[in-house]
Amino acid sequence: MTRAVITGIGPVSSIGIGAAAFESGLRAGHCGIAPITSFDTTGFPRILGGEVPAFDPDSILRRIDPREWGRSSQFAAAAARLAARDAGLQWDRLDLDRVAVVIGTTSGEAKATELYGRHLAEGGFDAVPGEIARTLPADRLSAAVSAELDARGESMTIATACSASNYALGYAYDLIAGGEADVVFSGGADSVCRWAHAGFLRLGAVADEACTPFDRDRAGMVTAEGGSVLVLESAEFARGRGAVPYAEFLGYASNCDANHMVTPDASSIADCMRAAHANAGVEPGDVDYVCAHGTGTPANDLTEARALREVFGGDVPPVSSIKSMLGHTMGAASGFGAIASVLAVARGFLPPTINWSTRDPDMPWLDPIPNRHREAKVRVVQNNGFAFGGNNAIVMLGAAS
Repeated sequence: MTRAVITGIGPVSSIGIGAAAFESGLRAGHCGIAPITSFDTTGFPRILGGEVPAFDPDSILRRIDPREWGRSSQFAAAAARLAARDAGLQWDRLDLDRVAVVIGTTSGEAKATELYGRHLAEGGFDAVPGEIARTLPADRLSAAVSAELDARGESMTIATACSASNYALGYAYDLIAGGEADVVFSGGADSVCRWAHAGFLRLGAVADEACTPFDRDRAGMVTAEGGSVLVLESAEFARGRGAVPYAEFLGYASNCDANHMVTPDASSIADCMRAAHANAGVEPGDVDYVCAHGTGTPANDLTEARALREVFGGDVPPVSSIKSMLGHTMGAASGFGAIASVLAVARGFLPPTINWSTRDPDMPWLDPIPNRHREAKVRVVQNNGFAFGGNNAIVMLGAAS
């Protein structure tokens, strides 16, 4: 099988836009969470979100008109454009038929769906502007990336909720490993929207003051947004153009709890970890860092910690959740985790879990890298992604050789 490497990253996030700003935000433990401004939060008991107020699509995009696309598609296309620049790709030297796009999402163009519904309720179908209807399909996310980059290979949107980016990255890896593409742009995108915030509130899953993953007093997640795209290339193709990879994509695994819509299962997650290790050709002792799913909800964090204990025994590697800084970016979440992971490998540091203050006695084996980043030599990283419906996907990344 053809080896795959990661040569470019394109984060559009609340703690930084672009590779350098995002790395700086991670190292500083910057918090991108603030009161939501993108919709009226009157009547909501909790109003925090991880929005990207600095996002200006016109300053990044070159081929598509942002006004013709929804916010999530803009995030995806902008993240891909940034990743392409970071990778140093020269378009006149690419076979564009072998450049593919795979993007994950939870809600697609949820903001457009909300606007569509408002017009429909107030005036019927005749009141719905055509330009809103055109932005609705979720496949627009990958289409926006393909159009922005003139990529003519396979273009796919994967909607496996909060683990969607890891599913997308796994699919991208398969395209490279199977010889079906030279370059794949992969990751995820989602936008803060009223219905998702309201839905998680009704589930009792939203924090009131801060997102505090793995802390004894954690109280919930914070909905967030952004775009996270990575450039995967065959190692031979990257070498041929003189690219210096951030990391190598070692392998991945996915499975389903097949048990409960919202309650994760530790044994199934542990099985997914073991499968990911096997597919990547690594042992648990090889893993230097785990970029956790770590939503900050009591049940999710404890389940993830127990699964880690089951797989790693008494030697669980350092574990952190960047959702403490970003909030939960839904379908983009594990893409941001993958970006943080390749930076950990390439730059030699472990991102922190901020807002952490008190060890949870139910998970004493966990080192959450509290509040400050840690310099470290990182050879292998495990990036976790879990989702409602029991959809688990784990990506393994390692130092490029």
